[in-house]
Amino acid sequence: MQTLRAPIAISLAAAALGLAACGSSSSESSSTTTAAPATTTSTTTVASAEGEKVFASNCAQCHTLAAAGSTGEVGPNLDSIAPDEATVNAKVTNGGGGMPAFADVLTEAQIDAVSAYVADSAGK
Repeated sequence: MQTLRAPIAISLAAAALGLAACGSSSSESSSTTTAAPATTTSTTTVASAEGEKVFASNCAQCHTLAAAGSTGEVGPNLDSIAPDEATVNAKVTNGGGGMPAFADVLTEAQIDAVSAYVADSAGK
């Protein structure tokens, strides 16, 4: 009987080690899942940085926007009116009310970026 106990003990030890290894794979899988949102945040940060860059180069001379550190007084104070993204996009694209159209100056991607940036930043 004693000779049977040794192989059983070895088998149980091997099974325990196998289960422990499975547990660490699961932990590694969780850390991989956690890393994915960092990439998404990074992409969002890049898009916001592009919008801020477009604003600084094309809008800050005329508009006040605290997030951009601009104090232009020719156009409306964007912090006061806090326009939504669609409103900014239409105004930047088509102009109006004294503002020139930027459809021939900026790419569609730049207009989208600055529209999102202003909508997310105004009044905050």
